[in-house]
Amino acid sequence: MELTTVWFSLIAVLWIGYFCLEGFDFGVGMLLPVLSRSETERRVVINTIGPVWDGNEVWVLVAGGATFAAFPEWYATLFSGFYLPLLLILVALIVRGLAFEYRAKRDDDTWRARWDKAIVIGSLVPAVLWGVAFANIVRGVPIDADKEYVGTTLTLLNPYALLGGVTTLLLFLTHGALFLALKTDGEIRHRARSLGLLLGLAAAVAAVVFLTWTQAITGDLTSSALFVAAALALLGGLFAAWRAREGWAFLGTFAAIALAVAGLFVALFPDVMPTTLEGGLSLTTTNAAATSYTLTIMTWVAVLFTPIVLMYQGWTYWVFRKRIAVHHIPTPQLAAEPTR
Repeated sequence: MELTTVWFSLIAVLWIGYFCLEGFDFGVGMLLPVLSRSETERRVVINTIGPVWDGNEVWVLVAGGATFAAFPEWYATLFSGFYLPLLLILVALIVRGLAFEYRAKRDDDTWRARWDKAIVIGSLVPAVLWGVAFANIVRGVPIDADKEYVGTTLTLLNPYALLGGVTTLLLFLTHGALFLALKTDGEIRHRARSLGLLLGLAAAVAAVVFLTWTQAITGDLTSSALFVAAALALLGGLFAAWRAREGWAFLGTFAAIALAVAGLFVALFPDVMPTTLEGGLSLTTTNAAATSYTLTIMTWVAVLFTPIVLMYQGWTYWVFRKRIAVHHIPTPQLAAEPTR
């Protein structure tokens, strides 16, 4: 297998990891005012992701860095053409991170309410815009013969891409609700499971329409099989939620997101950014790649350090694996903040 194909596959794995892990973070953030009825319950909800949310964001940083190093032409065209949506995502992630850290710095309801809104918005914006961005990457955008994006921001807001945004939004909401059902106990657990079922049905409809449209645009038997498997995993997760098997339910949405993202990358390959222009030049794993020497060095670095990162993150999830309930939350103090 060529190193360009290896690195395309590794970047796909990084995005799968990001969407599966950060996806439930986004869902929890958006559901904060929906599933909590008091400050104590809000602290329960936030503390479910307190030890892991910043670690989950590392996946997107590594994915961006790997794209820059392995496929510099892809990185340059993507970040210039998608500048505004990517900037909005970055700002939203920064605001959300600040909200997690600062909401408990003052014992004031208004102060906390404002930061709670920042958590919701900081989770909502990326949840939608990542779907819009990836839908456009798979569908193709106007790229000329010089590998330059020649469209506008409005070009990215086409019906297919907007459906992609709605799909990721609903999937992440479902994923987050079932994560809360898995990680909490008491009233929040029951509310989250019930809401996860409703959201999951809406997500299933949106996902089926979006993935069918994707298959009609570009795809083969492999991507089709992955999309079908994703739909079955989501339905299986919802069935498990209905049976109050939260662990299996969360695993179902996790697998559904992983299989769907994998299918998108399979449908995209060997392109990394197809053009919609006649006479334009699609970016591929060949013409957008770095030199063989660069890819070789990157491969050795990945082989050495990837297992360490995976073991550390796995250890973090194991340490903070227990459920959280209202009675676990101590009396509010000025210095209190999400469990780290």
